[in-house]
Amino acid sequence: MSDTLIQQREELRNARATGVRAVTYSDGRKVEYRSDAEMAAAIADLDRRIAMVGRTSPTTIVFATSKGC
Repeated sequence: MSDTLIQQREELRNARATGVRAVTYSDGRKVEYRSDAEMAAAIADLDRRIAMVGRTSPTTIVFATSKGC
């Protein structure tokens, strides 16, 4: 999954760098962005999703309480 996300991010970055607003991904999807800000938001979302791959949520939570005495 992360390889697909990385590839999508690179295709989007290349399109943004050349000034093209339409991106055709390797799986055949075509996406047209309205503005550079929208492309930047899509890149930021892909960066966030790539960073989340492999992270797991905690399975055990330990509470330590006292009466305050």
